[in-house]
Amino acid sequence: MAAKPSIAIVGPGNVATALALSLRKAGYRITEVVSRDLPDSRARARLLARKTGARAATHADAALHADVIWLCVTDDAIAPTARALARASSKKGNWKGKIALHSSGALTSDQIAPLRKRGASVAALHPMMTFVRGATPSLKGVAFAVEGDPAAVAAARRIAHDFGGKAFPIQKRNKTLYHAFGSFSSPLMIATLAMAERVALAAGVPKASVRDAMLPITRRTFENFLQGGTAAAFSGPINRGDVRTVARHLRALRKVKGAREIYLALARSVLDSMPVKNRRALRKVLG
Repeated sequence: MAAKPSIAIVGPGNVATALALSLRKAGYRITEVVSRDLPDSRARARLLARKTGARAATHADAALHADVIWLCVTDDAIAPTARALARASSKKGNWKGKIALHSSGALTSDQIAPLRKRGASVAALHPMMTFVRGATPSLKGVAFAVEGDPAAVAAARRIAHDFGGKAFPIQKRNKTLYHAFGSFSSPLMIATLAMAERVALAAGVPKASVRDAMLPITRRTFENFLQGGTAAAFSGPINRGDVRTVARHLRALRKVKGAREIYLALARSVLDSMPVKNRRALRKVLG
């Protein structure tokens, strides 16, 4: 396609909102925002449609005349949605020449194979980015994993490029592991910070001061990681081999439910991959 293709977004959630607004900014025409026939879902679709100059529709009355149909629904809903759209298309014509995408990082393009059978070229295009309600992150510099049929992959790569992102191929068999990489990079990192807050409160740090206390060390750690990698950013008692301090941590952390187990799991995970002194003694105290 010489001109930028028109795009219909299926799903009005956090990912759909961020992608639709970014597509609009990148010069794409959003034709429809398609939602389930539920009050909250329809309200969100209408809001996103107003922001992007699109038409709000439900699955039952969606026209889907766009060049690209992008499914931005939850992972569990991708296959059922694709089947429903394929059934509906039997009354509205086939998908020949269309591109069908989904945005899951864990699932392959085969989830929307029913649309391929109707004539579409299908692919999965996943941005390595976190999406939360009320925030629209820039996609500039974001990595996009892509796999699927050649024509759909080409269209997906162009979209990622127009976002200012960087597309790279991912093999189907590696998608779940790739998605777990994303979990370590964002939600599980937040889980670690949430536990750090709980430990701080148990230590008597005033609640209003916890995040201010965390910010400098967390920011510096991440900057060290970006500048020098994991080994250069790794510090603290395990790095120094301070066995007695680690043992004290383990005793004290019994006061905070779940904290000791997380500490042990993370500490054990670095013994063979990070620069560590007194490795044998640490292994013994960590169990």
